[in-house]
Amino acid sequence: MASYDYDLFVIGGGSGGVRAARIAAGLGARVGLCEERDLGGTCVTVGCVPKKLLVYGSMIAEELRDAAGYGWTVGEAAFDWPTLIANKNKEIERLNGVYGRMLEGAGVVVHEGRGVLIDGHTIEIGGARRLSADKILLAVGGWPMVPQIPGREHLITSNEAVFLPELPKRILIVGGGYIGAEFAGIFNGLGSRVTQIYRGPLFLRGFDDDVRAFVAEQMRGKGVDLRFDTDLVSVRPQEGALLATLSEGQALDVDCVLAATGRAPLTRNLGLEAAGVEVDARGAIVVDEEMRTSAPSIYAVGDVIDRVALTPVALGEGMALARNLFGGASGRVDYRDIPSAVFSQPNIGVVGLTEAQARAQYGDVTIFRSTFRPMKFTVSGRPERTLMKLVVDKASDRVVGVHMVGPDAGEIIQGLAVALKCGATKAQFDATIGIHPTAAEEFVTMRTPASS
Repeated sequence: MASYDYDLFVIGGGSGGVRAARIAAGLGARVGLCEERDLGGTCVTVGCVPKKLLVYGSMIAEELRDAAGYGWTVGEAAFDWPTLIANKNKEIERLNGVYGRMLEGAGVVVHEGRGVLIDGHTIEIGGARRLSADKILLAVGGWPMVPQIPGREHLITSNEAVFLPELPKRILIVGGGYIGAEFAGIFNGLGSRVTQIYRGPLFLRGFDDDVRAFVAEQMRGKGVDLRFDTDLVSVRPQEGALLATLSEGQALDVDCVLAATGRAPLTRNLGLEAAGVEVDARGAIVVDEEMRTSAPSIYAVGDVIDRVALTPVALGEGMALARNLFGGASGRVDYRDIPSAVFSQPNIGVVGLTEAQARAQYGDVTIFRSTFRPMKFTVSGRPERTLMKLVVDKASDRVVGVHMVGPDAGEIIQGLAVALKCGATKAQFDATIGIHPTAAEEFVTMRTPASS
């Protein structure tokens, strides 16, 4: 390996790439990394972190209204979007710096610029200089897709949404995934008039059907104009605004159109063909269980392999790879029962199988379901409700799916993910003492099946 500049060179400074680089360097490898944008990748710069900060900001209006029920008199409130964005930007810049210092402290050499593969051991950075490595890791992530419609140049994506100079008074959100749902809550909470459309009969595909229907009901109750079986046909400027034509024939006057129509692996012009790296029909890099591509010296992790596009998964993949390559380990990422959260309003937290998946896999299942108004809202008068659901394999009594819609759903589901990972049964849930009064205790007090 001494004949190469590095033992490992990482293309991409996002979550998976940075984790792999740090672990490998800590195990004694000579590691280099290049990034053409900001360190931290999508999650830190334009994804999880800034979006969550905007969610926090957008929830305050409802909390101010809740205060009256608790005896607080709150004076006239005003919101300033540029202040929120400026403070968000400061935090992101801080985190970008933290990533840089972590890499430097681990002994990783960071190169600024776009990395392109020349062959299985050579990387060209910024079109100017070339470096060699015994092993190369591709961790370049994904990028938002924009519909191929007339006027697509007038659309923005989630990348631009977190940097808008002004809060749009009227916004159309196109797409029914978690990104669209989260931004619908953000802009609605901050006072924009929000219309969200989805081409299918019900949004949040892949989530439990009860969750999908319940979230739609709650979002509509908060004022979001949700329209299903509806698609965007075209967009054109009109008198200082945008005219969006929908498939149902209606035209909307809006100030902004946000395309939340999915993300694609960022593999174009990466030199994959020259290096012999295979991609699938969506452009995702094909890897085996050890994250190795079709080129023996090249590996890939994170959103670019389009397996499970979640930051903690990319971290796990990067860590396992580095330990396997340089630490003598032989670990693999376990993709079963991965918990996830959607910071829509209300929040979603899930782990395990949906009811439909469980019925397909196990056949005979028992469902426990509870809906209620959270205690905090009984005094404030907010009509928002919470949903909790357990999916149980009847033969083994094992809990195979946990689903929640409501405040702090992600925080609550994290602990239950440990229980599912340990193979907890419904009897063990029942034997667990609840913490009272909390919403979370409902998961261990549900006794009457809703269906089976």
